[in-house]
Amino acid sequence: MRGLLWLLGLFALAAILAVAGRYNEGYALLVWPPYRIQISLNLLIVLLVGGFAAIYALTRLVARTMALPRAVQRYRQRVGRERAAQAIYDAVRLRIEGRFGQALKQATAAYEAGESRGLAALLAARAAHSLRDETRYRYWLGKVAEEGEEMRLARLMTEAKLAVEDRRFDDAAESLAELQVGGQRHIAALRLALRTAQAKGDWGEAVRVVRQLVKVKALTPELAEPVKRRAHQEGLKQRTGDALAINTYWQDVPRDEQRDPRLVASLARALIAAGDGSGAQKAIETQLALGWDTTLAGIYGRCEGGEVRSRLAKAEDWLTRNPRDPQLLLTLGRLCVQSQLWGKAESYLEASLAIEPGWEAHVELAHLAERINRTDDANRHYRAAAVLSRR
Repeated sequence: MRGLLWLLGLFALAAILAVAGRYNEGYALLVWPPYRIQISLNLLIVLLVGGFAAIYALTRLVARTMALPRAVQRYRQRVGRERAAQAIYDAVRLRIEGRFGQALKQATAAYEAGESRGLAALLAARAAHSLRDETRYRYWLGKVAEEGEEMRLARLMTEAKLAVEDRRFDDAAESLAELQVGGQRHIAALRLALRTAQAKGDWGEAVRVVRQLVKVKALTPELAEPVKRRAHQEGLKQRTGDALAINTYWQDVPRDEQRDPRLVASLARALIAAGDGSGAQKAIETQLALGWDTTLAGIYGRCEGGEVRSRLAKAEDWLTRNPRDPQLLLTLGRLCVQSQLWGKAESYLEASLAIEPGWEAHVELAHLAERINRTDDANRHYRAAAVLSRR
């Protein structure tokens, strides 16, 4: 429809010009001695317009011809960029597909084309690592480093991540330390730092990193709790046999983390093994005042030294609130043995067995029977303990 309107417009314009030219009686006289040229004004106008159009077209043709080499160059550059971008895309896709050799080839082509050289070199390094080609991996990492500060973070994160995958935790720690110098410890870096600290047995650093992850909400408190517990348990294990070092370590643990019953159980066992029964007793009593835990009640009977009668009174007070706790009854039996209350010890130990048969109670009863010269009963309990311990 638009073309038809243009055509009608042109016909109308031609008709107007034809009518106007009929009534135009002017003429133009050109004198160039000895020549005289006389032409109508209409023809002069047509010649001027036609000449201008011809000159303009010729000028445009010359300009376009002169600009042709540059246009070809720009075209080639654009095609090269498009091919390089496609090569980077293909490198990413091929690496995800597991075709590491082809990914390395495409990343190399993109790097040589000069398009996103840092990214292309990084992709090539990742592909070479997947191929277990250490030489080319180091070569491409060097190319990434040549790109300067722009690729620094990506390079260090790649080095740390791949070092963790290869279980080269010392190298991972170096990369993460360099990353931290620049103030770059985001969530992904913190997670790598946690894995590295756990693998190296640096439990103090592991706890610190877990707290940071919780602070930035990258880890929920529920998921962080077992990680912190494991770290503290390993920290206590590293101080085995040194009661002073164990107590010093415990004082540095935040109060909210000290309320973990399983962690308190590890602390109590470590203190008992180090000969600090009174410290273990105090830790258990403090925790049980916050909430009941049957495991801690069982460990309480292993605390030695100090006033046995006071511990027995404390345990009997707990029994009024937890009358059917087998571990508490086992502890009462042990405390009665330490207090040489043979009859009460036997009744508590048998009550523990009645609720939950266990080899520990049988062993305690066997020891008690030996003390009071009941050899047959001792042998019977030893046999029962052996049977239960194999289950």
